[in-house]
Amino acid sequence: MVMGILFSVCLVLSNILAVKQFDIWGFPSTAGLIIFPVSYIINDCIAEVWGFKKARFIIWVAFAVNFFAILLFQISIALPPADYWQMQEAYSSVLAQTPRIALASLMAFLCGSFLNAYVMSKMKIMHRGKHFGLRAIASTIVGELADTFIFTTVGFLFVIPLQAVVMIILTETVLKTLFEIIILPLTTKVVRQVKEREGVDVYDDNISYNVLRIKEI
Repeated sequence: MVMGILFSVCLVLSNILAVKQFDIWGFPSTAGLIIFPVSYIINDCIAEVWGFKKARFIIWVAFAVNFFAILLFQISIALPPADYWQMQEAYSSVLAQTPRIALASLMAFLCGSFLNAYVMSKMKIMHRGKHFGLRAIASTIVGELADTFIFTTVGFLFVIPLQAVVMIILTETVLKTLFEIIILPLTTKVVRQVKEREGVDVYDDNISYNVLRIKEI
Protein backbone atom coordinates (compact mmCIF):
# COMPACT_ATOMS: atom_id res chain seq x y z
CA MET A 1 0.00 0.00 0.00
CA VAL A 2 2.79 2.41 0.95
CA MET A 3 4.66 1.65 -2.28
CA GLY A 4 1.52 2.23 -4.34
CA ILE A 5 0.83 5.57 -2.64
CA LEU A 6 4.40 6.78 -3.13
CA PHE A 7 4.36 5.65 -6.76
CA SER A 8 1.19 7.65 -7.49
CA VAL A 9 2.46 10.75 -5.66
CA CYS A 10 5.75 10.69 -7.56
CA LEU A 11 3.90 10.52 -10.86
CA VAL A 12 1.61 13.48 -10.14
CA LEU A 13 4.52 15.59 -8.84
CA SER A 14 6.75 14.72 -11.78
CA ASN A 15 4.17 16.00 -14.26
CA ILE A 16 3.93 19.33 -12.42
CA LEU A 17 7.70 19.65 -12.14
CA ALA A 18 8.16 18.79 -15.83
CA VAL A 19 6.71 22.20 -16.75
CA LYS A 20 10.03 23.75 -15.70
CA GLN A 21 12.85 23.34 -18.21
CA PHE A 22 16.46 24.04 -17.26
CA ASP A 23 20.04 23.46 -18.34
CA ILE A 24 22.30 21.02 -16.53
CA TRP A 25 25.93 21.29 -17.52
CA GLY A 26 24.82 22.89 -20.76
CA PHE A 27 22.27 20.18 -21.59
CA PRO A 28 18.49 20.86 -21.61
CA SER A 29 16.26 18.91 -19.23
CA THR A 30 13.01 19.21 -17.26
CA ALA A 31 12.62 19.54 -13.50
CA GLY A 32 10.73 16.25 -13.47
CA LEU A 33 14.19 14.73 -13.53
CA ILE A 34 14.56 15.31 -9.79
CA ILE A 35 11.71 13.00 -8.77
CA PHE A 36 10.64 10.79 -11.67
CA PRO A 37 13.51 8.27 -11.25
CA VAL A 38 12.16 7.55 -7.76
CA SER A 39 8.97 6.17 -9.29
CA TYR A 40 11.02 3.69 -11.33
CA ILE A 41 12.86 2.54 -8.21
CA ILE A 42 9.50 1.96 -6.53
CA ASN A 43 8.30 0.15 -9.67
CA ASP A 44 11.39 -2.07 -9.45
CA CYS A 45 10.61 -2.91 -5.82
CA ILE A 46 6.98 -3.76 -6.53
CA ALA A 47 7.78 -5.93 -9.55
CA GLU A 48 10.65 -7.66 -7.74
CA VAL A 49 8.81 -8.45 -4.51
CA TRP A 50 5.15 -8.88 -5.51
CA GLY A 51 5.46 -9.64 -9.23
CA PHE A 52 4.09 -8.25 -12.48
CA LYS A 53 0.41 -8.67 -11.56
CA LYS A 54 0.66 -6.32 -8.58
CA ALA A 55 2.84 -3.93 -10.56
CA ARG A 56 0.24 -3.89 -13.36
CA PHE A 57 -2.55 -3.07 -10.91
CA ILE A 58 -0.60 -0.25 -9.22
CA ILE A 59 0.47 1.23 -12.57
CA TRP A 60 -3.18 1.49 -13.62
CA VAL A 61 -4.15 2.97 -10.24
CA ALA A 62 -1.40 5.59 -10.60
CA PHE A 63 -2.59 6.29 -14.14
CA ALA A 64 -6.12 6.91 -12.83
CA VAL A 65 -4.80 9.17 -10.06
CA ASN A 66 -2.77 11.19 -12.58
CA PHE A 67 -5.77 11.53 -14.89
CA PHE A 68 -7.91 12.67 -11.96
CA ALA A 69 -5.26 15.24 -10.96
CA ILE A 70 -5.13 16.66 -14.49
CA LEU A 71 -8.93 16.91 -14.52
CA LEU A 72 -8.99 18.74 -11.18
CA PHE A 73 -6.27 21.13 -12.33
CA GLN A 74 -8.35 22.08 -15.37
CA ILE A 75 -11.48 22.59 -13.25
CA SER A 76 -9.59 24.76 -10.74
CA ILE A 77 -8.19 26.91 -13.55
CA ALA A 78 -11.65 27.37 -15.05
CA LEU A 79 -13.06 28.68 -11.75
CA PRO A 80 -13.42 32.49 -11.91
CA PRO A 81 -10.64 34.11 -9.85
CA ALA A 82 -11.45 36.45 -6.98
CA ASP A 83 -11.06 40.15 -7.78
CA TYR A 84 -8.18 40.52 -5.31
CA TRP A 85 -6.30 37.46 -6.58
CA GLN A 86 -3.74 38.44 -9.22
CA MET A 87 -2.04 35.08 -9.80
CA GLN A 88 -4.42 33.47 -12.30
CA GLU A 89 -1.99 33.69 -15.21
CA ALA A 90 0.93 32.27 -13.23
CA TYR A 91 -1.27 29.53 -11.78
CA SER A 92 -2.52 28.57 -15.23
CA SER A 93 0.95 28.58 -16.78
CA VAL A 94 2.11 25.92 -14.32
CA LEU A 95 -0.94 23.65 -14.04
CA ALA A 96 -2.76 24.11 -17.36
CA GLN A 97 -1.45 21.14 -19.29
CA THR A 98 -2.41 21.32 -22.92
CA PRO A 99 -4.19 18.25 -24.33
CA ARG A 100 -0.96 17.41 -26.15
CA ILE A 101 1.18 17.47 -22.99
CA ALA A 102 -1.43 15.54 -21.01
CA LEU A 103 -1.61 12.87 -23.72
CA ALA A 104 2.18 12.69 -23.93
CA SER A 105 2.45 12.30 -20.16
CA LEU A 106 -0.14 9.54 -19.88
CA MET A 107 1.18 7.60 -22.90
CA ALA A 108 4.78 7.86 -21.73
CA PHE A 109 3.95 6.77 -18.19
CA LEU A 110 2.04 3.67 -19.28
CA CYS A 111 4.61 2.50 -21.82
CA GLY A 112 7.65 3.23 -19.64
CA SER A 113 6.22 1.75 -16.44
CA PHE A 114 4.96 -1.44 -18.07
CA LEU A 115 8.23 -1.99 -19.94
CA ASN A 116 10.15 -1.47 -16.70
CA ALA A 117 8.01 -4.01 -14.83
CA TYR A 118 8.10 -6.47 -17.75
CA VAL A 119 11.91 -6.43 -18.01
CA MET A 120 12.25 -6.84 -14.23
CA SER A 121 9.85 -9.78 -14.24
CA LYS A 122 11.37 -11.59 -17.22
CA MET A 123 14.96 -11.14 -16.04
CA LYS A 124 14.09 -12.38 -12.56
CA ILE A 125 12.75 -15.61 -14.06
CA MET A 126 15.76 -15.85 -16.37
CA HIS A 127 18.26 -15.42 -13.52
CA ARG A 128 16.13 -17.27 -10.93
CA GLY A 129 16.21 -14.35 -8.53
CA LYS A 130 19.91 -13.54 -8.81
CA HIS A 131 21.57 -10.33 -10.07
CA PHE A 132 18.95 -7.87 -8.79
CA GLY A 133 21.26 -4.93 -9.54
CA LEU A 134 21.55 -5.91 -13.19
CA ARG A 135 17.77 -6.27 -13.48
CA ALA A 136 17.14 -2.90 -11.84
CA ILE A 137 19.54 -1.06 -14.13
CA ALA A 138 18.45 -2.84 -17.33
CA SER A 139 14.75 -2.28 -16.63
CA THR A 140 15.39 1.39 -15.85
CA ILE A 141 17.25 1.94 -19.11
CA VAL A 142 14.43 0.37 -21.14
CA GLY A 143 11.62 2.05 -19.20
CA GLU A 144 13.20 5.49 -18.92
CA LEU A 145 14.23 5.55 -22.58
CA ALA A 146 10.71 4.66 -23.71
CA ASP A 147 9.10 7.11 -21.28
CA THR A 148 11.40 10.02 -22.14
CA PHE A 149 11.23 9.37 -25.89
CA ILE A 150 7.42 9.24 -25.98
CA PHE A 151 6.87 12.22 -23.65
CA THR A 152 9.43 14.45 -25.38
CA THR A 153 8.47 13.64 -28.96
CA VAL A 154 4.70 13.67 -28.46
CA GLY A 155 4.80 16.70 -26.16
CA PHE A 156 7.48 18.91 -27.71
CA LEU A 157 8.27 17.84 -31.28
CA PHE A 158 7.83 20.85 -33.62
CA VAL A 159 7.28 23.06 -30.56
CA ILE A 160 10.92 23.32 -29.49
CA PRO A 161 13.98 22.79 -31.75
CA LEU A 162 14.60 19.19 -32.85
CA GLN A 163 18.10 19.35 -31.42
CA ALA A 164 16.65 20.22 -28.01
CA VAL A 165 14.22 17.28 -28.25
CA VAL A 166 17.06 14.85 -28.96
CA MET A 167 19.24 16.30 -26.21
CA ILE A 168 16.43 16.11 -23.63
CA ILE A 169 15.83 12.43 -24.50
CA LEU A 170 19.51 11.53 -24.22
CA THR A 171 20.26 13.70 -21.19
CA GLU A 172 17.31 12.56 -19.09
CA THR A 173 17.75 8.87 -19.96
CA VAL A 174 21.44 8.97 -19.00
CA LEU A 175 20.91 11.00 -15.82
CA LYS A 176 17.95 8.91 -14.64
CA THR A 177 19.96 5.73 -15.20
CA LEU A 178 22.92 7.19 -13.30
CA PHE A 179 20.55 8.05 -10.46
CA GLU A 180 19.40 4.41 -10.41
CA ILE A 181 23.00 3.20 -10.26
CA ILE A 182 23.96 5.63 -7.47
CA ILE A 183 20.99 4.73 -5.29
CA LEU A 184 21.12 0.99 -6.13
CA PRO A 185 22.60 -0.04 -2.74
CA LEU A 186 19.64 1.61 -0.98
CA THR A 187 17.16 0.03 -3.42
CA THR A 188 18.71 -3.39 -2.86
CA LYS A 189 18.52 -2.97 0.92
CA VAL A 190 14.87 -1.87 0.78
CA VAL A 191 13.92 -4.81 -1.45
CA ARG A 192 15.69 -7.28 0.84
CA GLN A 193 14.01 -5.91 3.97
CA VAL A 194 10.57 -5.82 2.35
CA LYS A 195 10.93 -9.46 1.25
CA GLU A 196 11.89 -10.46 4.79
CA ARG A 197 9.11 -8.42 6.40
CA GLU A 198 6.37 -9.53 4.01
CA GLY A 199 7.62 -13.08 3.54
CA VAL A 200 7.01 -12.71 -0.19
CA ASP A 201 9.24 -13.20 -3.23
CA VAL A 202 7.06 -13.76 -6.31
CA TYR A 203 8.26 -15.36 -9.54
CA ASP A 204 6.01 -14.68 -12.53
CA ASP A 205 5.97 -18.19 -13.96
CA ASN A 206 3.12 -18.90 -16.38
CA ILE A 207 1.32 -15.56 -16.06
CA SER A 208 -0.24 -13.30 -18.67
CA TYR A 209 1.62 -10.09 -19.43
CA ASN A 210 -1.50 -8.58 -21.00
CA VAL A 211 -1.53 -5.08 -19.50
CA LEU A 212 -5.33 -4.90 -19.72
CA ARG A 213 -5.96 -7.78 -17.28
CA ILE A 214 -6.30 -5.36 -14.36
CA LYS A 215 -8.53 -7.56 -12.20
CA GLU A 216 -6.00 -10.40 -12.21
CA ILE A 217 -4.05 -9.43 -9.10
